[in-house]
Amino acid sequence: MQPFAFQVIGRDGRSAARAGLLTTPHGPVPTPAFLPVATQGAVKAATPADLEALGATALMTNAYHLAMRPGARTVAELGGVHALAGWPRPIMTDSGGFQVFSLAHRRRLSADAVTFQSHVDGSSHSFSPESVMELHALLGGDMILPLDVCSAYPADRDTAARDAETTVRWARRSLAAHQRQDQLLYGIVQGSTYADLRGACARAIVDLGFRAYAVGGVSVGEPKADMLAALDATVPLLPEDAPRHLLGVGELDDVVEGIARGLDTFDCVVPTRWARHGTAMTRGGRLNMRNAVHAGDRRPIEADCTCPACARFGRGSIRHFLLAGEILGLQLLTAHNLHVVVGLAAAARRAILDGTFHLFRHRWTRPTAGLDEAERTGVNDHAAASRT
Repeated sequence: MQPFAFQVIGRDGRSAARAGLLTTPHGPVPTPAFLPVATQGAVKAATPADLEALGATALMTNAYHLAMRPGARTVAELGGVHALAGWPRPIMTDSGGFQVFSLAHRRRLSADAVTFQSHVDGSSHSFSPESVMELHALLGGDMILPLDVCSAYPADRDTAARDAETTVRWARRSLAAHQRQDQLLYGIVQGSTYADLRGACARAIVDLGFRAYAVGGVSVGEPKADMLAALDATVPLLPEDAPRHLLGVGELDDVVEGIARGLDTFDCVVPTRWARHGTAMTRGGRLNMRNAVHAGDRRPIEADCTCPACARFGRGSIRHFLLAGEILGLQLLTAHNLHVVVGLAAAARRAILDGTFHLFRHRWTRPTAGLDEAERTGVNDHAAASRT
């Protein structure tokens, strides 16, 4: 019996949105689903029990960060990434390729590997497609991503083409080095904002015979329209019977539009990063909880929200905790933001199954609904979201 299976159980008649079920050795992932990012084995300001209560079904960890600290062999000695994270459910593990290539001043790229200096202690390391597969085998994640080359934005055409070609070559080597059948290896599509490069990369990755696919190289600073165009050039070329992951995308309208284009799972640091900067995610956009307008406000962040923050605390209380440096403030905003985005994906799934996704999509992509000017901060800005 195969340890992984993916089944599409419902479709939207007006878009490519679909509801599915990804079966893994550590349990099922109903899709669409948002995966909170536990970069180093922990989601910042949230416990595993918090995440379960919020409805999370899977997490995203990062092989680069875990290799740098505490080390992949140490993680294996501790019982693997599930034991490290205290998370018995499915875990996806990124290769860390984005992090390596974001260290432009610390790395050197060759045809075979990338050599870089650790951000932790400056020590020299080399990642190859084969060594990353060894890291994944030690860490023990369920769904794993190979070493790829994520083009910076903006990227000229020659650079984007070279990066996409390297991604395909390294994908072939990753497949050859993949040994553990209890780990589902995804093929990653690159190509920056060039539709023809995206299409060529997607076709080449599909021809290699992966059983799952990921779209990378978006939400790295490009305009929102360019991100959606990149998805339009990529997703229709991916097999219908395989799960599809979108890397590094977590703003609410972007998740909805990704679902509408047929993507199944998502990960991003935006919900937790915004929380650490005092920003709440709402249907109308970003809400800066540090603003003075909230000082005496007893209302919850959102009136219809059932998260732990909105159930017990008003905006003024949360603002006070943030300004006073109380950890509770970060915990409350993290709980709220993750509740919103995890719940968004789950609600989209229900809408697909009951035939109302077109209404759901309209509600979630209406800009700035319900926020006063004094409350807003950067509403509908497309912030670059890294895969960290």
